[in-house]
Amino acid sequence: MSGVDFGRAASDYATFRAGFPDRFFDELEAHGVGLAGITAVDLGTGTGTVARGLALRGATVVGVDPSAAMAEQARVLDEQAGVSVRYVQATAEEPELPSGQADLVISGQAWWWFDRPRAAAEARRLLKPGGRLVICSLDWLPSPGSIPEATEALISAANPKWTMGGGNGRHPRWLDELRAAGFGERATFEFDVSVPYTHEAWRGRIRASAGVAATLSEAEVTRFDEGLTEMLAERFPEDPMAVPHRVYAALGRA
Repeated sequence: MSGVDFGRAASDYATFRAGFPDRFFDELEAHGVGLAGITAVDLGTGTGTVARGLALRGATVVGVDPSAAMAEQARVLDEQAGVSVRYVQATAEEPELPSGQADLVISGQAWWWFDRPRAAAEARRLLKPGGRLVICSLDWLPSPGSIPEATEALISAANPKWTMGGGNGRHPRWLDELRAAGFGERATFEFDVSVPYTHEAWRGRIRASAGVAATLSEAEVTRFDEGLTEMLAERFPEDPMAVPHRVYAALGRA
């Protein structure tokens, strides 16, 4: 979908969008991706949720993102978490970093926005021999009768150009892309998790999505938010709510 600018939603993104749970980083280590003491590059870092998680595990991290507004929010969150991440304003296809110095290149909730063959080639360039590329996602699950299903219907009505609904949180094509880019020892892991959201936080989370504040006008976002507020009050009055999500990751070795 063209015209997506997450910088327009940076504040909501930083405040309301849930990051990867601690279990994700545990699973990385269980799959042989050591984190303490490594050098990592996070492509499409956004507000730094993955980068911060790695830094909290003892990694030295560079976050790459084209949005200065997102990096500004990330630095505030890093300071609150007591970690330091270096941010570079660049793209995944041209990260402007030296070759062969990273133990890990990772991309969380961003791979679909890239020119993926170019991004994968850059990941190989950045990695040391034997380094790992990890592509990962944290997707809501729009199962029948769920909060995400009802929310997706509202997004589609407000923004017919949005085509990212109806997913199951699995991305098997990533393994093919790792293979095509020459990565070996390919593997995946996944697990489901319920993420708690208050009504206010879910509204903020959805405003920060590609189909809403990143593409719609301010007036359209306001109208959408009013409709979402009414829908939640009528159909999902519990507050906070448990929102089903799936973590999925594909790994390959350079």
